[in-house]
Amino acid sequence: MATVPKKKVATKDTPKRPGQIQLDVTCSRQFTSWLQEHHLSLAFTTYQSGKVFFIGSTKDGKVTVYNRNFQRVMGLCCPTPETLWMSTLYQLWRLEDTLDPDQTLGPYDRLYVPQLSYITGDVDAHDIAVDEKGVPIFVNTMFSCLARPSATRSFEPVWKPPFISRLAAEDRCHLNGLAMDGFEPAYCTAVSATDVHAGWREHRSEGGVVIDVRSNEIICEGLSMPHSPRLHNGELYVLNSGEGYFGKIDRKSGTFEPIAFVPGYARGMGFHGNFAIVGLSMCRENRTFSGLKLDDELESKKVQARAGLQVIDLRTGDVVHFLELRGDVRELYDVVAIPRTQAPSAVGFLTDEIRRSISIQPVEGIHPAPKKVEVGQSLAARSKDKEIERKPDGSQDG
Repeated sequence: MATVPKKKVATKDTPKRPGQIQLDVTCSRQFTSWLQEHHLSLAFTTYQSGKVFFIGSTKDGKVTVYNRNFQRVMGLCCPTPETLWMSTLYQLWRLEDTLDPDQTLGPYDRLYVPQLSYITGDVDAHDIAVDEKGVPIFVNTMFSCLARPSATRSFEPVWKPPFISRLAAEDRCHLNGLAMDGFEPAYCTAVSATDVHAGWREHRSEGGVVIDVRSNEIICEGLSMPHSPRLHNGELYVLNSGEGYFGKIDRKSGTFEPIAFVPGYARGMGFHGNFAIVGLSMCRENRTFSGLKLDDELESKKVQARAGLQVIDLRTGDVVHFLELRGDVRELYDVVAIPRTQAPSAVGFLTDEIRRSISIQPVEGIHPAPKKVEVGQSLAARSKDKEIERKPDGSQDG
């Protein structure tokens, strides 16, 4: 990618509060223009710093960077622009936008407030998604399975890989990624196909697999610590993290086809129209992340690993925009695109804002308000109500 002027954005929590970090954010010159053109915002998680970040823009073209603290926040899911799901240290969280349409809070047009939590215990939950009814499905890495929350237990198993003989808190294969086909689990990634305690650690370089959840077949193998499988426009995209490549799986031949090299340990991937947004992390200097082919790739290209986001044009494989982080945030886990959103914000738990964040469910004849989604309405119906407008270039507003 050609060198382009960079735009530096100072970021801080406003107002200052416990959990504040030192961080500089640098983005490519046209990054905010791209966000505004697509009426788009982004969110990403960093379990290393225990934060979820929201990236948006102001009307005069400045980047907004807003963050809130959640313990070991990992997976992130945005089934609609009004709803976010997150997996954290021992809980699953649903956050809801409490602002009415056309309502703003300063420069922010969304205010996500925690509304529901499931207690799972520390099962090392990774990727998270939702089914048609809005019930979360998450990757239970510790027990090597997909699971959903239970009303009476820590979790309810949904599926386990065919090579896992039984559920045990042993992180046998490091199951980590989940790709949904609509509202159904379709593919998972694992660092290896091992069935012993932490067996994946011995197969980090070439043991990675992609598994078809519906057929129980391994459709691709030989990957290096794969993460973040995602279905988009009929293609199955995967991050081959241990080698530093964003690519897709040819499901007929079972091969990984690299699309772009990304300078960092890649985790987290979202899509908007013809663009993929990929999260990058700096490499940890420990046994788990050392000795991978990524080290050789970085050295051969004479670059260092970066933390941040890269926007990749799926039509060309070019990195067209970027956002880099310098400071206390060194690792990202998940990334989502939030459509129809200019500048999102959220409420956390380190101050008393959560105590004062009160909203009222509209009730006809008592509290009239703009139409809200009724309790129990499926996400499928909710999505159908808001049709996606496609631009001539194939991108989406919605």
